[in-house]
Amino acid sequence: MSHTIRLTVSQAIVRFLAQQYTKRDGIETRLVHGFFGIFGHGNVAGLGQALLESELADPHAMPYYLARNEQGAVHAASGFAKQRDRLSTLAVTTSIGPGATNMITGAALATVNRIPVLLFPADVFANRLPDPVLQQLERPESQDVTVNDAFRAVSAFFDRVWRPEQLPAALLGAMRVLTDPAQTGAVTIALPEDVQVEAWDWPVELFRKRVWTVPRARADAATLAEAASLIATAKRPFIVAGGGVQYAHAHAALAAFSERHGIPVGQTHAGKGVLPPGHPMDVGGVGATGTTAANRLAADADLVIGIGTRFSDFTTASNSLFANPDVRFVNLNVAPMDAVKLAGLSVVGDARESLHELDEMLGEDGTGETYRGEVATLREEWDGTRAAAIVPIDGLPSQVSLLGILNEELAPDDVIVNAAGSAPGDLHRLWNPKSPKQYHVEYGFSTMGYEIAGALGIKLAAPERQVVALVGDGSYLMLSQELVTAVSERVKLVVVLIDNQGYASIGNLSESVGSQRFGTKYRFRDEASARLDGGVLPVDLAANMRSLGVAVIEADGVVEFRDAVRQALAAEETTAVYVRSDPAAAGIPGGAWWDVPVAEVSELESTREARVRYESERTAQRRYL
Repeated sequence: MSHTIRLTVSQAIVRFLAQQYTKRDGIETRLVHGFFGIFGHGNVAGLGQALLESELADPHAMPYYLARNEQGAVHAASGFAKQRDRLSTLAVTTSIGPGATNMITGAALATVNRIPVLLFPADVFANRLPDPVLQQLERPESQDVTVNDAFRAVSAFFDRVWRPEQLPAALLGAMRVLTDPAQTGAVTIALPEDVQVEAWDWPVELFRKRVWTVPRARADAATLAEAASLIATAKRPFIVAGGGVQYAHAHAALAAFSERHGIPVGQTHAGKGVLPPGHPMDVGGVGATGTTAANRLAADADLVIGIGTRFSDFTTASNSLFANPDVRFVNLNVAPMDAVKLAGLSVVGDARESLHELDEMLGEDGTGETYRGEVATLREEWDGTRAAAIVPIDGLPSQVSLLGILNEELAPDDVIVNAAGSAPGDLHRLWNPKSPKQYHVEYGFSTMGYEIAGALGIKLAAPERQVVALVGDGSYLMLSQELVTAVSERVKLVVVLIDNQGYASIGNLSESVGSQRFGTKYRFRDEASARLDGGVLPVDLAANMRSLGVAVIEADGVVEFRDAVRQALAAEETTAVYVRSDPAAAGIPGGAWWDVPVAEVSELESTREARVRYESERTAQRRYL
């Protein structure tokens, strides 16, 4: 009886992936649920043939989705994996050359956000007989470097399979990183196009079911005790909750811990929604795009407890937010790299289990009534600020008022998706999540074009939910092709396209640094001035979406917008709501800063004035040593 099976490298990959599972808390789930891909000469005869063979045998074993843009395919995989709490993902296959390098932005997004995606870019011939092949990079100093080496910098794991017998080690290494919550990100296995079609006698045990346990790492007991002592003696503790709370399913543990001990909770973009609606310790987003309530409490905190956050510059207001001269930090994180930031006490462990243990250690210790009363007052003040900001105005609606309507209309199980422009800041401040998974904003890499592709992946991961992609005209023009994929797969999305005729966020930023909104408006080039300051472009984005097979409802003003949103949510097919907004409308103040350097010398008065402001604002920055 043979203990081997003869398959091509590509057939072996597909068969292997179909047998990989994750398990956490006793629950098993498929690790790789399918492939996105675009075929070319690098993979059509390899992974393309293998996926066809698999589909003909069993269309559910390893589903294939035809993407329209390689970057979009990776974004969809990231959206899928984030929605599944990083326990499941999708694979992406591309041809060599531009097909492969188109994935690099998506890979960077996944790794920056610690999201597992599995990438199979095709590569040049391992045997080198036809060199240089179409799209091959030639370098005079080396013959073993290809364009796929660019993935090394943005991948959590990278390997290249030059020979068939290298495949098992590459696959097992890839699965290890995909399922490691501390190290996960983009996992890249480059596949030379000739190796993809080579046959090999594989041991049958390679294709047996394999379950990868995702552990709940326990923190060191002595370190936890030290953290508990710091928390017990703090007068003004403050929690920064990040995505690690979401992925660890530590929502209930955090809600109970913060209420029992009287510690307010500010959230990063990835952590928003971790507390139930109306929770008394929920003070909203924190940092450069945070609420005044969270930022005032953070500024005065004598102990900042980071839970599952990587403390990005937006979260720390470029290290200017935590202003108490005696502030200390406790960093609870599954990743040692993040746990040591801001010179904090490093508590490496699972968020849920560590919170339970800290809760037991603290007993009934907590903050006093005065501090809890201050939290309640700041929450009430912020609620008033928010309510006033979302009131509709005459004429073109503000983006803030449109988002307020969306917040009201979406049901608890619906998902709002965003990534770039001015919307993430407005969402972080004003959105009141009705459930842990309602708020899905990619703000680690803030990638223009993520919204529609990410929404597609989320919908594939959670077909029972309504998924709303909120996108500005700038992001839409960057990457909208996966609308066609949604239409072809009969996957219903709702797209809300807000048209402000340019880059509103960068326009505001440009003005604040004295650059007069240069290069941020979509305009004709004026013949007299030779500048891009002429009339508005006659671009019809609503017609563009219709041409892609999407039903479109055009809304004029807030009343029509609310009605259009309701129609789109009730529709059975992918439907877009198109609305124009006022890019100059005021946003919501948050009371925090973001470090964007201003030219030190300039002939422009606007720039000189901005430099003076910058020099004053940066005095609040500090190093936490």
